Amino acid sequence: MISRLCQQLIENHQDFSNTVVMGLQPRGIHFAERIVKELREITGQNILLGHLDATFYRDDFRRRESPLVPNKTNVPFLIEGKKVILIDDVLASGRMVRAALDAMTAFGRPKVVELLVLIDRRYNRELPIDPDYVGMQVSTVETQRVQVEWTEQGFDADHIWLVD
Repeated sequence: MISRLCQQLIENHQDFSNTVVMGLQPRGIHFAERIVKELREITGQNILLGHLDATFYRDDFRRRESPLVPNKTNVPFLIEGKKVILIDDVLASGRMVRAALDAMTAFGRPKVVELLVLIDRRYNRELPIDPDYVGMQVSTVETQRVQVEWTEQGFDADHIWLVD
């Protein structure tokens, strides 16, 4: 799946000279790191990678009963005029992506933003946000969620679970 997504990115971005990759905290960073690692191996290019936390840009930030714990943002480059590939593990309502779009403005105004997701929960969208690149689409009901586990998080193996 990662190889297929990388090939699609190479077709659309060629040499990546004006492209940066941003993994969305917390689990999107692991997927982004794997994508960038493979892209670097295939292309030989030094593709810029950042980690973006959108916690304080969420529309439910002050409405939650328990406080949200932010993750670290690490974007050591400007995105002004760049093509940005925003990567996350699961796309559901689209609210986190909307928050990430707001958070990105602290690093400049991108030329274009593309969304790459591992899993697209296509029947849970609350906002008109669709991914440009999709690893897999799943049909879920509102009570279900998709859980992605990465070895980088300390799990024995990578897993994708559909949880009731």
